[in-house]
Amino acid sequence: MSVSRCPVVPALSLPPAVPGPETLACSFTLPAQPTSPALARAASREMLRAHGLADLVDPALQAVSELVAVACRFTASADLYLSLRYRAAALRVIAYDSHPRHTHPRLAEACDTRRRAALRFLACVCRACDGAWGFDEAREPGGGTRMWATLPGEGARSYGNPPVLRGGLPKSVSTWGPTVT
Repeated sequence: MSVSRCPVVPALSLPPAVPGPETLACSFTLPAQPTSPALARAASREMLRAHGLADLVDPALQAVSELVAVACRFTASADLYLSLRYRAAALRVIAYDSHPRHTHPRLAEACDTRRRAALRFLACVCRACDGAWGFDEAREPGGGTRMWATLPGEGARSYGNPPVLRGGLPKSVSTWGPTVT
């Protein structure tokens, strides 16, 4: 009979947790390759569906794709990091790349301008969902830059629907159909 210094951990008798919106907490590393946005979309689509958030798929995949594509352009390392979290009725998508913040003010401003321009479509998606986006210095994992998008569930669910206009259609918008006189 052998004596072990390692304690024996009893098997947990808890039932497995059923995935739900509030349990979505997924992070993974992707190669900094042109195929990574497609990989990130496929994985994110399945995670959202598994957690009962299929109604957020369209804006979420747009955000994931934009963040990963820009991270691939800016990173100096062979990989990047993506995170999906659903908390307080909002989906938060975060991408980390290894591009550090410049210490020279003019270089930092030029780099920020380039990154902001690369994320202009993400800005449109977030605006359509009443969400927010941004980027700043990453303290983890390993430094670099953190880019993020927050998509409130209610706004994301109405993504792609025509806006509700008060007082009818503006004069510059025409409707298709026969003219009634």
